Amino acid sequence: MRNLKILLIEDDEIERMKFTRVLQKNNYACKLEEATNGEEAVEILEDETKTPDLILLDLNMPKMNGIEFLKSLKSNSQLKYVPVIILSTSNNHQDLKRCYEEGIAGYLVKPLKYEDYVEKIKALIEYWGKNELISV
Repeated sequence: MRNLKILLIEDDEIERMKFTRVLQKNNYACKLEEATNGEEAVEILEDETKTPDLILLDLNMPKMNGIEFLKSLKSNSQLKYVPVIILSTSNNHQDLKRCYEEGIAGYLVKPLKYEDYVEKIKALIEYWGKNELISV
């Protein structure tokens, strides 16, 4: 399984800690970069050495929300092929539809129970770790 380079864009510190904990407890050797909003993520992605294999994106964030970030990313010829998975508490059908219209690769609703969260993240890492990805 490939050691994924992941950009996690999440404003909630507890959610970022939870994600890191799942990686560590399951010995996933992923290279994790974190951003607390879309603007910060755009700055990180300006450095070509930090181009991730996978972007995990929250929708509801300050400054630049998930949809705004997605539009910016998909308009960039170098980055538009990086798969984006939404990790959100929203199961709103409009959010879901809008994200797929913008070109996401998947949409996961964050479960309330930690055990369910762990299972979803493990499945996500294992699936994308086996995928053929475009290296920019």
